[in-house]
Amino acid sequence: MTRIHLATGLALRDDRVLLVASHYPSHPEPLWNLPGGRQQHGELLAHTVARETREETGLEATVGDVAYVSESYDGAVHVLNVTFTMSVRGEITLPTEGDHVTQARWIARADLAQYLAVAVVREPLLAYLDRARRYAGYPEAGISVRWPDENASRSTM
Repeated sequence: MTRIHLATGLALRDDRVLLVASHYPSHPEPLWNLPGGRQQHGELLAHTVARETREETGLEATVGDVAYVSESYDGAVHVLNVTFTMSVRGEITLPTEGDHVTQARWIARADLAQYLAVAVVREPLLAYLDRARRYAGYPEAGISVRWPDENASRSTM
C-alpha cells in the first residue's frame, strides 16, 4: 500500500480563508484547496505547511496547532492530511511558470462551499469552522489526481 502524507494550512483573515487553485493533468478545471502539499522525506509536517505556503502563495507562514485531520483511500493509496492553523504575512505572489498553482486568494467563509468541489476537502474544513469535528475519514476519496511530476494517479484529497 502506498501512503501519502499531506499538510495544509488554514489562514483566516477578516472572516476569509486563504485558498489556492491548482491545475492537475488529470482534471480540466483547477481544484481549490488550502495551501499545502506532500511531505518530503525527513520533513516535519509543520515545515511542509510553511514550505508549501511559501511556494504556492509567496506568503511567509507561522504555523500553529493542528486544526483537524482527514484521511481517505484512493484504491490502494492511503492519504493522510493534517491541517494546521497558521498566520501569514506578505503579499500573495504566484509561483513562476510551470507550477500547478494558478490562483491564490482570500475567500469569504460563506463562499467556501462554492469553491471547494471535492468533498474530502470541503467537508472537513467546513466542519472544523463550524466547530463540529476535528477528524474526517473517507473509505473512498472520490477523486484521483495525477500530480504534474508523477506518471501514476494519486489522490491528493
